[in-house]
Amino acid sequence: MPQMAPLNWMSLYLFFILLYIMMMIMNYYIFLYFPSPMKIIKMNKNYSWKW
Repeated sequence: MPQMAPLNWMSLYLFFILLYIMMMIMNYYIFLYFPSPMKIIKMNKNYSWKW
């Protein structure tokens, strides 16, 4: 029945959108980035300006 085709397209569209959103959420929560604490060395550079 060709009248039912838009419903099939809409259900497939919703299915793939939900699948995409679920994959994005899973990737966000699986790969949480925890930076390792590094010792930050601040170097002061003294420039002598010659005018």
